[in-house]
Amino acid sequence: MTYLPSIQNDFWAYLLISAILFGAIQLFYVFNFYARFALKKQKAPENRQQYPPISVIIAARNESDNLYEHLPVILSQDYPNYEVIVVNNQSIDDSNWILTAFAQQFAQLKVVEISRSPHLKPGKKLPITLGIKAATYEFFVLTDADCQPLSNQWLKNMIDGSSSDHQFVIGYSPFTKNKGFLNKLVRYDNAWMGANAFAYALAGQPFKASGRNIAYTQQLFQKVNGFKSHYAISPGDDDLLLQDALRYTKASIVDDPSSFVRSAAPSTWTNWFAQKAKYHISSARYPVIKKVMLGIYPLSLILMWISFVALCLNLNYLPISTSIFFGIIAIKWWLQGACLNRLEEKKLMFFFPLWDLFYSILMPIVYYISERQKYYRW
Repeated sequence: MTYLPSIQNDFWAYLLISAILFGAIQLFYVFNFYARFALKKQKAPENRQQYPPISVIIAARNESDNLYEHLPVILSQDYPNYEVIVVNNQSIDDSNWILTAFAQQFAQLKVVEISRSPHLKPGKKLPITLGIKAATYEFFVLTDADCQPLSNQWLKNMIDGSSSDHQFVIGYSPFTKNKGFLNKLVRYDNAWMGANAFAYALAGQPFKASGRNIAYTQQLFQKVNGFKSHYAISPGDDDLLLQDALRYTKASIVDDPSSFVRSAAPSTWTNWFAQKAKYHISSARYPVIKKVMLGIYPLSLILMWISFVALCLNLNYLPISTSIFFGIIAIKWWLQGACLNRLEEKKLMFFFPLWDLFYSILMPIVYYISERQKYYRW
């Protein structure tokens, strides 16, 4: 057994070439996308002389407990001039009473009520549109009722990410840590989607934004005619709006931990499948080039593992194949693990290679199950 075997025109030679090709594809993604986020220098906080007034918009439905817990934090931001608009969408719990009480305490809170009607479409698009119509200011920051900013600098950070040619700001929303495998899985899924959103945006190919933490301008919303191009489907109030917005502006990211808003992780497989089903519906409408880019990564990863594991059956190719394989894994672990670390998921990065492979295999299964079960909801 030698380190460099004599390459012959046989199956094993072709398998080695294929394995190297799949590994090269992985490294292309690592250096062209993820390295941009992993090695990005943390931007120093801006010392703005003036911050523009903004409108925070929250669509809520039967969220009385979350409003009671999280809304005071949003209403207590260190920001000179802002309003908070909560659109109470057909709630049948105590949301109205809680919002009425908060409105008496906080002058910047504005409540928009949507009466119950069987004719209204599910989803957040109508509530968000009504919230925008009720907004006083030009710049919007959007989040959900179950989200709580991790600092009182959240709004300042989101505004610092905007500029005249970057009118769409992508933020991040981590999930709460709990015990159990499911929590680790959904946290990895969420962090990996966040890392992808940031990495691809830095490479000039933004595709994903989370409605739990985004910002854009009223002018931009009007240019794309709101949610008109995808109003027929329930999800897409964030990522599909981003796709429309890219015709008129660039997207920026805000990755400072003080800009994060934390929300509760799905606690059951059913809830998680429902969340993934919504993303599956909207991602089907991504531009073809972005769907191809997103599909090549997991496919090449699985094929790379299969190829290198198969090469272990041939002792002549074992030294070179294992050296190349573990070299690629080490590079991926370093840079892609650093992306998770930047999103403050340090424990998940320790097992990144296994998470990476497991996730690439699991996601098609999750999307298939969610599609078959029709997990579509608010």
